[in-house]
Amino acid sequence: MLARPARAALTVLGTLLGVAAFVAVLGLTATASGQISKRFTALAATEITVEDAPEDRATADFAFPSDTEQRLTALNGVRAAGMFWRPTIPTSEGSESGVLVSARPPSIAAGQGEPLTVTAVSPGYLEAVHARAGAGRLFDSFHQRTGQRVCLLGRAAASRLGITRLDGQPAVFVGPTPLTVIGIIDEVDRQSATLLSVLVPSVTATNLWGLPGGLQGEAPKVLVETRLGAAPLIGRQAALAIRPDQPERFKVTVPPDPKQLKEQVDTDLGTLFLALAGICLVIGAVGIANTTLVAVLERTGEIGLRRSLGARGRHIAAQFLTESAALGLLGGLVGTSLGVAAVVGVAISKDWTPILEPLAVLPAPAVGALTGLLAGLYPAWRASRIEPIEALRR
Repeated sequence: MLARPARAALTVLGTLLGVAAFVAVLGLTATASGQISKRFTALAATEITVEDAPEDRATADFAFPSDTEQRLTALNGVRAAGMFWRPTIPTSEGSESGVLVSARPPSIAAGQGEPLTVTAVSPGYLEAVHARAGAGRLFDSFHQRTGQRVCLLGRAAASRLGITRLDGQPAVFVGPTPLTVIGIIDEVDRQSATLLSVLVPSVTATNLWGLPGGLQGEAPKVLVETRLGAAPLIGRQAALAIRPDQPERFKVTVPPDPKQLKEQVDTDLGTLFLALAGICLVIGAVGIANTTLVAVLERTGEIGLRRSLGARGRHIAAQFLTESAALGLLGGLVGTSLGVAAVVGVAISKDWTPILEPLAVLPAPAVGALTGLLAGLYPAWRASRIEPIEALRR
């Protein structure tokens, strides 16, 4: 092996890359799955949606009573709850992507606006999505109770309308209806479409455009934020708490089980990346087999000399198997080190916690040695079959 160090290094490279990919894939899969589980648990596992889904929407009444939020927040495990829907706005100016909204003083005639989504929401919705105002303030129960003609703009919506400051009390026009902008929402933790919307207090929206319902409008929904672990229970209780007389008309969407989701993510990522690592190991094994076979052909004279001095076929086979296994072990050791370094490096760069399973890291050098051993079986068999007289003749 030391007689041709460059060729030995290139032979080791295939196994090195395969084992490095094997360790890195398992480590990054475990690390990424941990982060996915953490983020899922923090947000999606605490989110429930209750939607009005009557059998006949055309004749159904408004499902949610005025004290819906109070009924839901009274349940043990609920942090916040709020209604939201897209109102049906009668206007001659419309577009496929949303209602045309313009920002202009009342003295200027209406012109072309931006197609934005107008959403009626209650103050509890803002609390449930963890809305944070970058300018101005969020509306509260006072604006809701008195039906104030105010609105909030998501950061992206404000940018499209050219509104960056609120000290001049800017107004936006939803069709012909003016609304005073009292705040710009800079960040939300869920329902990211909020940042591209015009948010109107639900009572104001009802006063201006009527209650949601019918076949044309969007069905009203309630967003519920729960404590960790309470979502399944709240999902069973929510419809009954809202309407004890008609709980069956609501469609309650609860998050999937976090443990089950994590297992699915682990299985999907692990299967994919282990297949890639296996391909790398196969490539490394082919490289070792090819190099070992070439070495057998080049060292035919050496093999013949050893056989003439009393070496048996099994001794020749053991020699080449030892060489190929040693090359595989060397590649496995270096590859394991590089794989561990890759996992730790990626975790540090992403501010994650690196997760390395001992059962995946510790046997990795042995995987490299086994790969080399298997790759050397055929060349070793070929070497053991060489006859001394024919070898010396060459």
